[in-house]
Amino acid sequence: MPKEKEIRSIECRVSAIENSRTVEGYALLFNTDSNPLGWSGDWVERIAPGALDGVLERSDILCVLNHDESRGVLARWRQGEGSLALEIDEKGLLYRFEAPNTHLGEELLEGIRRGDISASSFAFTVEDEEWIKRDEKTYERVIKRFGQLFDVSPVYRPAYEDTTVAVRRLEEMSLQEKRKILDTYYKQLEKRF
Repeated sequence: MPKEKEIRSIECRVSAIENSRTVEGYALLFNTDSNPLGWSGDWVERIAPGALDGVLERSDILCVLNHDESRGVLARWRQGEGSLALEIDEKGLLYRFEAPNTHLGEELLEGIRRGDISASSFAFTVEDEEWIKRDEKTYERVIKRFGQLFDVSPVYRPAYEDTTVAVRRLEEMSLQEKRKILDTYYKQLEKRF
């Protein structure tokens, strides 16, 4: 039986810094409760550390606005290559990219700076999960392993409360972060020529 694609949104604290096109945030967090889900809000979801083990290496992940590929792509991760940087740490899945010089890129940057876009989201399938009864009315779904990630997306409405997204200036980045971005950029150029 094929796994169904699911989408979850995450609340983000946003900081807007002028003259920057770097967007970053956490697409998902480990060991953090979602907002109540289901028709009557009778369950919450948590993502176990290790749920992404091996998933990124086999995924083709887009960054799109509101999960809408028809409007264009902001960035892309293809089995470790591309304009979208992804990093798993003890907190969750961090994403980073340079907003493209397109109408969609400008809309995203302006939306973040104005505070209109204040959440991140991710689309996925689940390979392994566990359901736990919390009390008489509430259940907890623990995602133990994702099957696949399809996108990480800035969105308007969240399902999780605690992640961050920001527009950063190059001066604020560590030397290691700058090198990662430049390495990705140079790899992209080499492929084109």
